[in-house]
Parts: sequence; structure tokens; C-alpha cells
Amino acid sequence: MTRFNIDRIRYLIGEINSAFYKLEKIRKISKEEFLKSQEKIDSSKYNLIIIIEGAIDICNHIVARAGGRAPTDYGDCFAILGELEILSPELVEKLKKMAKFRNLLVHLYWKVDNQRVFNIIQKDINDIKLFLLAIKRFINQSER
Repeated sequence: MTRFNIDRIRYLIGEINSAFYKLEKIRKISKEEFLKSQEKIDSSKYNLIIIIEGAIDICNHIVARAGGRAPTDYGDCFAILGELEILSPELVEKLKKMAKFRNLLVHLYWKVDNQRVFNIIQKDINDIKLFLLAIKRFINQSER
């Protein structure tokens, strides 16, 4: 019997990948075009929330099933995956920043700098892909 809910993890990965697909279209436009389009800005923010929330949900599930201490906040969940040597220290720090950005998007959305959203989509969002690779590798190793 598996200790992880593989169906749940697959579902969350699917949601993350679906949101990535939508952001890939937006990544192709210029910063100027992005900043002029409230629709693209809003879509980007929403899809970033889906991506980050999905990663946090996966993180919480793995931590709950793999052991370790209880996380104190969303960023700390990624730190625990680092402590369990599932994630590299560099990736942990990037994902902790992503979790803080999620809080800004959800709770202080009116303070979000749209240029920052554009920059995250262009540069930082690939950190989630690295997270997914690490999770898949960990699950495959632990299910053997």
C-alpha cells in the first residue's frame, strides 16, 4: 500500500500544468503589451495562485505522509522538504519566496506590482517545474 495519495498528487500536478499552459501564451507577449492588458494581468495572477497553491498542497501532503515536523506556514513546508533532502537548499529559498508572493496575491492583491507579476512569469515560474521534478523523483524512489 502506498503512503502517498498518488491520485491526488497527479490531479494537483495536472492543475499546475494546465495553469502553466495558460501562462505560456502570456509569456510570449512583451512587457508593454502585458501591462496594457488588464485581462492578461488578471489571468496571470489567477494562474499563479493556482500554480503556487497546487505546489503548497503537494508539499503539505508529502510532509504529512513522509514525516518531519509540522510546518509553521506555507514557506516552512518547503523548508521541511529541504530538511528531508527532497529539495535543494536553493530551490527551498525560491519556493519560500513564491509562497510569500502567493500571500500577497491572495491577501493584498491591490498592492501587487504588475511588473513583478510579469517578471515572475518570465523568470521565476520555472522553479515550480523544478519542484515537480523533485517531487516525482521522490515519489518514484519511495514507492519502490
